[in-house]
Amino acid sequence: MPSPSPLPQPQPADWPKARPERLPKPTYWPFFLAVGLAFIFWGLLTTWVILAAGLLIFAISLGGWINILRHEQS
Repeated sequence: MPSPSPLPQPQPADWPKARPERLPKPTYWPFFLAVGLAFIFWGLLTTWVILAAGLLIFAISLGGWINILRHEQS
């Protein structure tokens, strides 16, 4: 088994330099998306009012999260 070289190999000259990744800011939208999904499944088992509330929460949360991600990339 060959031993790993102790020194890193030099990067070829024609490769672009790696940029650090930017992480998105923390947000509450994924939490509300999960709550909406839970209400949807709960509404499927009980009544259409809870189902409608779940769909509304889910749609608003998904739109809010997508909106934040769109504005962070610009």
